[in-house]
Amino acid sequence: MGLVQFQTFQEVTLTHLQAIASNYNLSYNIDARFQSLAQESQAMALAVNQSQAAVQSDLGHLKTWMRKTHRRSRKVDSRLLALGATLRERSQQRALQRKAQEAQREALSSLALDLRVLQDTLARLMQVVQSQGTRLDTLEGWLQVPGPGTTVPAWPPTQPEPPSASSPKLQGSRQVLKALPEPRDSPQDFADHLQGTWEPPGPGSQWTRPPERPGEICNIGPALVFPNASTENVVFLSPGFLLGLRALSVCSWIRTTSGHLGTLLSYATEENDNKLVLHGRDSLSPGSIHFVIGDPAFRELPLQPLLDGQWHHMCVIWTSILGRYWLHVDRRLVATGSRFREGYEIPPGGSLVLGQEQDSMGGGFDSSESFVGSVAGLAMWDRALVPREVSHLATGKEFPPGAILTLANAASVGGFVQRVNCTCLELCP
Repeated sequence: MGLVQFQTFQEVTLTHLQAIASNYNLSYNIDARFQSLAQESQAMALAVNQSQAAVQSDLGHLKTWMRKTHRRSRKVDSRLLALGATLRERSQQRALQRKAQEAQREALSSLALDLRVLQDTLARLMQVVQSQGTRLDTLEGWLQVPGPGTTVPAWPPTQPEPPSASSPKLQGSRQVLKALPEPRDSPQDFADHLQGTWEPPGPGSQWTRPPERPGEICNIGPALVFPNASTENVVFLSPGFLLGLRALSVCSWIRTTSGHLGTLLSYATEENDNKLVLHGRDSLSPGSIHFVIGDPAFRELPLQPLLDGQWHHMCVIWTSILGRYWLHVDRRLVATGSRFREGYEIPPGGSLVLGQEQDSMGGGFDSSESFVGSVAGLAMWDRALVPREVSHLATGKEFPPGAILTLANAASVGGFVQRVNCTCLELCP
């Protein structure tokens, strides 16, 4: 009996111990699973953090691109508005010119009619004078003193009494004839003169004289060669404008074989990246540039002669007094105007570069806006040069005093831009 109870107790104990062992294995497996899940959650958290960092970086790049695109769109919109205003102003000017031309044509027609009436009156007066002269000759024949043995003839009864030389009618006709000027030109010539008939100037006139080609122009200083369209090809001038400018003259020798001029000069500040720009990409015609002062205000200047691959001298002059501006090419005035940034001052402290257009101060370049060609003798003045100074500068006779910047101020020459010292212009590349 005791043995049976012991065996029963042994079996119960074994079963209980097996249950305890089973529960222990189950809890161990749960702990292992919890540790595996913890490691997996940590890996997932790390991956999520990395993904968030990548997304944040992409969002930052996207925001930067959006700001730049928005800034450019504002710039384009402002330029379009300014261009629309300029076109409206030109259309109004053309309408006024058409009205003035119509008034001139009407006045010329009236003058031509008056001329024909005057010619008819003059012809009638000539006939009257000739008739009166014939009658006067007849009268003088009747009044001759007869000699001895002659008889004084009687007046013909059917012929009216001829007027005497002192008659009021004959004196009035002579006074009218004397008062009328003798026509020196034919009526057609006179009408052509009234209508402004124009003939091409002769070979010796100023308009047909060809510009002097640069051949022996020396002492122009260094030249800069921009070989290709690249955002790396840029020249920084330092220092920039130390004081505000209410007048400016920019003169330089330029040679380019490109189909457009690109950006010759760009001055940007923190406030506005187009405070002063000479830019030739978005113009209406390939041979023109936009002369920008304080974007969006600009004027379009014709520079088609500069695209023939030869050296040409260019001077762009502006003054805030009445907003006057002038463009000289090879000493000749080819464009002028007024009311362009009247009373405006170009502020100091900006970034001044050659060959690139700045979308931000000192950067934001675009290769499609780059200048390709050569620049020599570039200089700037804080005043408006007079025509005599422009002529002397273009012919190498005299350098106007008071230049505030030249190519000697090229503090940084980047990319493939070459700085060349030439003794004379014809030797510059």
